[in-house]
Amino acid sequence: MTTIESRPVRRIARAVVRRWPAALGFALGADVFLAEVTDATTHGYARLLMLMPLLYVVLAVLRRRRASWPVLGVLGGLFVLLRVQDLVEPAVVILAAALGATVWGAGHGLHREPDFRLQLAGMAGFAALAVVGLAVHPDLGRYLVAAGMLAHGIWDFVHMAKERTVSRSYAEWCGVLDVTVAAGLVVVPLL
Repeated sequence: MTTIESRPVRRIARAVVRRWPAALGFALGADVFLAEVTDATTHGYARLLMLMPLLYVVLAVLRRRRASWPVLGVLGGLFVLLRVQDLVEPAVVILAAALGATVWGAGHGLHREPDFRLQLAGMAGFAALAVVGLAVHPDLGRYLVAAGMLAHGIWDFVHMAKERTVSRSYAEWCGVLDVTVAAGLVVVPLL
């Protein structure tokens, strides 16, 4: 027997299960709302802003949308390891990996493919925003990183709608994560 009170709960539960990437993206991005947004917070998200388009470049090289989550696992694990060590700046490793993927892809004829070129342009644009965000005054840097995160969220949603380069579930997750973080970077310091 179903009670009236349990029907909305079940509908919400079904919606969360159906939209699990969005729910996960929001849950992971919402942490920006739970603490003070410091310079270190902004710098961490600037590095993330470089990592996310690297995944797109790697997947354009692999030509395997289904590899989105495993590639995220590998790159995410490496990112965490880079963040805990103090020997090498993670941004340098991310940019070196992007350069390596670019050279490898170009050497294998991918430079003729529009999707590969698009991902390289995205990598260059998002990395430029992140690097400038790391280099300028922290307040301006925070807005630049927030703008980059918002732009990358839009990038994700366009890729999701067109079903290209990355899996739909990854694009949905990343898009919601990016937009949530962008909002937090702008709103939390105002509170």
